[in-house]
Amino acid sequence: MITRYLTEVSTVFNPFSRKAKTARLFLSFLPPDARQTMKIDIKALPRASKDPSFVHLKFKDGKEMKLDSEKLGIKGIFEEVDRHSRILARQAELSGN
Repeated sequence: MITRYLTEVSTVFNPFSRKAKTARLFLSFLPPDARQTMKIDIKALPRASKDPSFVHLKFKDGKEMKLDSEKLGIKGIFEEVDRHSRILARQAELSGN
């Protein structure tokens, strides 16, 4: 997963729910120095909450993505992040940076 172009990561999930596994896994795949390069906000819902889990991302170019982690799965989230990150990498390469 290409995290170089992420500026903000925000997650909301119920840590006691099976459906929150994708959001927890996504957070575990962030690099160790992620808090120095991006803003990370994690909101854990109470045990009885029925609110859906999601991952909200913001990229360096200003694009925001709100991904439903219950439906996409970890591979789906990785594909979405990598797809936009490759576009940003291509733009940086073409501009000579």
